[in-house]
Amino acid sequence: MSNDVKQNLQSQSTWVRGLYMLLYIFFSRIAEVVLGVVVLFQFLLKLLTGDTNERLLKLGQGLSTYLYQVFQFLSYNTEYRPYPFGAWPKGEPKPAKISDQSETDAG
Repeated sequence: MSNDVKQNLQSQSTWVRGLYMLLYIFFSRIAEVVLGVVVLFQFLLKLLTGDTNERLLKLGQGLSTYLYQVFQFLSYNTEYRPYPFGAWPKGEPKPAKISDQSETDAG
C-alpha cells in the first residue's frame, strides 16, 4: 500500500465526511417520502378543488431545494452541509461551489 493511500485511509476529515454522508442519505430518503406525500396531496387538491395549496407549494419548494443541497453535498460538488447543520433552504436552489461551507444559507 502506497504512502498516499495509507494517509488517505487515516484521514479523519474523510471519515467524518463519510459519516455526514450516511446521515444525509438517511435524511434524503425521509425528505423524498414527505415530498411524495406533498405531490400526491397537491394532485388530489387540484383534482377536487381546481386549485393548489400555497403552504404546500412552499413546503414542496423547500424540500426540493433541500434535496438539491443534499445531493450536491453527497456528490462532492459542495462542502456546505445542509439542514440540520446548515439553514433550511428558502426559495430556489443556487448553483453550488466547492467553497460553500462558509455560507449560512445556500438556498
